[in-house]
Amino acid sequence: MKVKIALCQMKVAAADPEANLAKAEKFVAEAAAGGCTLICFPEMWTTGFNWHFNASFAPDHGAVAARIGALAAAGGLWIGGSFLELDERSRPANTFVLFDAQGRRAAVYRKTHLFTFMGEERHMAAGERLTAVETPWGKTGLAVCYDLRFPELFRTYALSGVGLCLLPAAFPHPRLQHWRILTRARAIENQMFFAAVNQVGEEAIPRQGRTVYFGHSCIIDPWGETLAEAGEDEETLVVADIDLERVEEIRNRMRVLKDRRPELYRLS
Repeated sequence: MKVKIALCQMKVAAADPEANLAKAEKFVAEAAAGGCTLICFPEMWTTGFNWHFNASFAPDHGAVAARIGALAAAGGLWIGGSFLELDERSRPANTFVLFDAQGRRAAVYRKTHLFTFMGEERHMAAGERLTAVETPWGKTGLAVCYDLRFPELFRTYALSGVGLCLLPAAFPHPRLQHWRILTRARAIENQMFFAAVNQVGEEAIPRQGRTVYFGHSCIIDPWGETLAEAGEDEETLVVADIDLERVEEIRNRMRVLKDRRPELYRLS
């Protein structure tokens, strides 16, 4: 099935959900007017990484999530992205929620690989399971930022029939080349569409200091071709038409997944 998707590359206002929601309304309207079925926002796009604010605001963030669902229903399109949410044990978690076009929760994924380099594990609870969801355009896998460095996650999705992975992120300098290489690698090695949306702007994060995000949100096809990519500083929509039938075409032509020999992938 062919579908038009949009990634919202934006500067996140730290500790200011209202400002971020107001910006989102404009981007959702633009994506809907352009015929997009799905729009995805970056990692922690409603609050940023102000840990002190997030700890106190987490119990109230459910109201923000409800407004995102209402925004999806009003725009008639699916909305994804990661934001602050309490998990099943009432712990703050970096959570990717995918809302359908009626504003209902279609899927929830809590970030499984926490970024210890910046102490995320001291403020967020790690998720315990992967999430793939059947959508009108095909099976879709969810991941968040640091997950990009763990190929096993995406191979698991590919083996389960996922044809598109969505990855909201907050990737900063000096790791631009890591981002550009790994996003393409995940698409190529798993023969899937890979849509990765990053923040722009800068933020002061404890233990890291001034953090400058480099954008370059991108949509990559199963052959590793970049269908659309943003620049380094601009707030913009990155839009592409994708056809998940191309996933099966490529997987049947070059049988990487079928040619695996998992019985050998261990040292005796």
